[in-house]
Amino acid sequence: MDKSSTQEKSSPIVVGLDIGTTKICAIVGRRSKNGKIEVLGIGKAESAGVTRGMVSNIDKTVQGIIAAVDIAGTQSNVEIRVVNVGIAGQHIKSLQHRGLITRRDLQSEISRKDIDKLVEDMYNLVMPPGEEIIHVLPQEFTVDSEPGIKDPIGMAGVRLEANFHIISGQVTAIKNIVKCVNKANLESQELILEPLASSESVLSDEEKEAGVVLVDIGGGTTDVAIFHEGIIRHTAVIPFGGNSVTEDIREGCSVMRNIAEQLKVRFGSALAEENKENEIVCVPGLRGREPKEISVKNLAFVIQARMEEIIEHVYYEIKSSGYEKKLIAGIVITGGGAQLKHLPQLVEFVTGLDCRVGYPNEHLAKNEVLPKNVYEEMQSPTFATGIGLLIKGIQKMEYAGITSVPEAASVKAEKTKYAEDKKFGLFGKILESGKKFIKDDIKDEDFLK
Repeated sequence: MDKSSTQEKSSPIVVGLDIGTTKICAIVGRRSKNGKIEVLGIGKAESAGVTRGMVSNIDKTVQGIIAAVDIAGTQSNVEIRVVNVGIAGQHIKSLQHRGLITRRDLQSEISRKDIDKLVEDMYNLVMPPGEEIIHVLPQEFTVDSEPGIKDPIGMAGVRLEANFHIISGQVTAIKNIVKCVNKANLESQELILEPLASSESVLSDEEKEAGVVLVDIGGGTTDVAIFHEGIIRHTAVIPFGGNSVTEDIREGCSVMRNIAEQLKVRFGSALAEENKENEIVCVPGLRGREPKEISVKNLAFVIQARMEEIIEHVYYEIKSSGYEKKLIAGIVITGGGAQLKHLPQLVEFVTGLDCRVGYPNEHLAKNEVLPKNVYEEMQSPTFATGIGLLIKGIQKMEYAGITSVPEAASVKAEKTKYAEDKKFGLFGKILESGKKFIKDDIKDEDFLK
């Protein structure tokens, strides 16, 4: 058996499911031979049942999930059963906490099991009623009063302490997402905070080390994640996004919502001063009425007002995190809203920090299987979260040492483009470690009703 065959067998297929306010996106992929992410299929559907990052209509969301997963499954020749799901919404909160364990076995060195026990203890923290822990992220460790240790594995020590960044969300919002996934005949391997996922696909390790703010501008929410010295320091979800801009254009220019969206995408700008006074867009009138003329500069004034408000919210989060003066790499904007013309200049003007647009292409392997237009579209900031969920899912399985989990996704052998001797390692049971977000008060039966 050749090496490439072994590599493919040891690299399981993973699915990321981004349930956004404007679109539901399913991405199927695995790690390629050179360590990058190889996308096998991508499916996109309209999201009609999500408002500001939270499920507001179960049936419409389920229809969107089924449609997106069906397209992705057909394109990749994979039967999808288990997905890594993104979660966002204004209900997301983050807090810092410190935990410690005293090790009884003094002869052995600190192992991953000790760190896992410390993390597990954090999941037992008493949260306010109706809230539940989604992620526990270790920051610096302290071994026997020696602080500032990033990786204590292999060290000798009795007392192991750590600072944790804990992310929590509403139990009802988590239940609704899991319910939608289950109703679409899928299982959720893990719930992943969307800004964490986006950061995996658009930020480099150097940026995280230097200090950087990731701002993911979606349709209903703007997600913020602050990194410094390679560690996540602050997370927040702001309940405004691209849809807020569209609504402002609809009201400010007195046009239909679909026309407002087209105006934003085709002629929109975040800086009014960059547009000429005499540029006019002609919008067709309703049912034989006269066409409407809209000044591109006035359109930009409407957009700029809302974008300034969103950036001010982001800047408030940066200042309240205490890392404002430590962000050498500045701000990276991604998500669909990042494609707005002149937005990086506006961000730099409001915050005084450097800004660039983050594209999720540096982690992607060249792909001859996907159609060229699909591969090019995938490199847009719009898919940063979906690709990030895929990367997070792959990392989770590698951390757990799982190379093939049977029956969670299966390749349709009769259609697949790969040879018989190169069958992928395929999923099976849902990862036990991925069930951390489902506590005792939320039983599986609740989701299967």
